[in-house]
Amino acid sequence: MQNLFLVLLVFLSTILTAQDKLTLRIADLAKETEAQVINWRRHLHQYPELSNREFKTMAFIAEKLKGMNITIETGMAHTGVVAVLDTGKPGPVIGLRADMDGLPVRERVDLPFASKEESEYLGQKVGVMHACGHDSHMAILMGTATLLNKMKKDLVGKIVFVFQPAEEGAPSGEEGGAELLIKQGLIDKYGIQVMYGLHISSTTDVGTITYKPMGIMAAADLLSIKVKGKQVHGSKPWSGVDPIVVSAQIILGLQTIVSRQIDITNEAAVITIGKISGGVRNNIIPEEVDMLGTIRTLDTAMQTTIHQKVKLTAEKIAESAGAIAEVNIKKMYPVTYNNPQLTAKMLPSLEKAAGSDNVRVMRASTGAEDFSFYAKKVPGLFFFLGGKPKNINIIDASQHHTPDFYIDESGFIIGIKALAQLVVDTKL
Repeated sequence: MQNLFLVLLVFLSTILTAQDKLTLRIADLAKETEAQVINWRRHLHQYPELSNREFKTMAFIAEKLKGMNITIETGMAHTGVVAVLDTGKPGPVIGLRADMDGLPVRERVDLPFASKEESEYLGQKVGVMHACGHDSHMAILMGTATLLNKMKKDLVGKIVFVFQPAEEGAPSGEEGGAELLIKQGLIDKYGIQVMYGLHISSTTDVGTITYKPMGIMAAADLLSIKVKGKQVHGSKPWSGVDPIVVSAQIILGLQTIVSRQIDITNEAAVITIGKISGGVRNNIIPEEVDMLGTIRTLDTAMQTTIHQKVKLTAEKIAESAGAIAEVNIKKMYPVTYNNPQLTAKMLPSLEKAAGSDNVRVMRASTGAEDFSFYAKKVPGLFFFLGGKPKNINIIDASQHHTPDFYIDESGFIIGIKALAQLVVDTKL
């Protein structure tokens, strides 16, 4: 009996040692790949493309992956790249995802690789910038593919690297992003059983990882309101119905839904009007005003209630002034949900990558992510990678989706290690 116990101890020790060796191997290869990843990121940052228009980005990724022993498919969801590393051994099929698209933002950061690209967006000429870090995500995933390819003999199953277009939303009248990839059969075609993804954060210290079980990011809904009044000369407003004044009242009324009508001790919620247009001349009260906005919720019951109250508020305020409000709400992205069992099981992997002191639970974000569509199909884990320089106060840190967005590249190595460690440690 004692001999059996000793044999068992030796066996367990061998297993632990093997796992430790793989972790050390990941660390060594991540360091070896780091400079290349930073170079890839700088190229991608300098030449961003808008959603569903990532043709040069697609070609760049495919060309860099071509030298590896990886099967590559391009053109899914218009401009996506799906690459598969098949170890030839039975095991889990793991999906790793990075988004590809830039934003209609003109860069203001003084960098030698700053974007000077321009394009057209909603009929206007705009600058194009990776103002949300998707360039970082692509480069980190390419680095992870490079690393795991070198470790192929130590791996089992298949790893599916998904470079996904249009996370920021497809252009009007088009389909795109994760929703289209799933519609085209990505999950079933490749047999993906679990999905991992990360997002760089310009407001979280470099060297850290933050995560949250269950709802980590909000559902996002597109809100449009058309206010119909009666056009009249600006000198005689009493002869018509002013949709501009009515729209202003509606905007103020919408703010009381979250602040006064919703139990925000349950979850956070946001209603924002981001665009308003109406009128052509200073002395003409127009006939119509159009508003566009977003609704963010982390709870499906609250989402339903807020939709009802937005419609009621806009319609009744308009009615009280003799106007008509037409409200349309389109559900865009569901809540990004981290499977709690998977999150708990894979937490040690994140801690191996960043150190246990550098992995922290975060509060839910009212930002949204179309990674949520993958997480509705298979168990998913989505986490944030710190990118804020430590010498910058969080108040002064550049925000996402702004011309001043800036990331400390020294944190990329942790992202590479984290994705690779998740692959190595996944047992389904």
